[in-house]
Amino acid sequence: MTEPSPHADVSDPDVTRAASAPDGSVGHPAVDDVLASLETVEGRPVHEHAAVFESAHERLRAALDAATGTPAS
Repeated sequence: MTEPSPHADVSDPDVTRAASAPDGSVGHPAVDDVLASLETVEGRPVHEHAAVFESAHERLRAALDAATGTPAS
């Protein structure tokens, strides 16, 4: 029998649901705003998707840096 990985598979929908509230929020306003912005990608042309994801990544990185006190790079 193999040991389960200590790292959660964040691509697993069950893991994602377990980390969020019933309304889909994670309880951090900046992160919740980014997640809400990702919902707009479905209605956009494919050529705009990369910009949406790049913006989300930058905003999540800024939220993480702010939470850990790490200066933005």
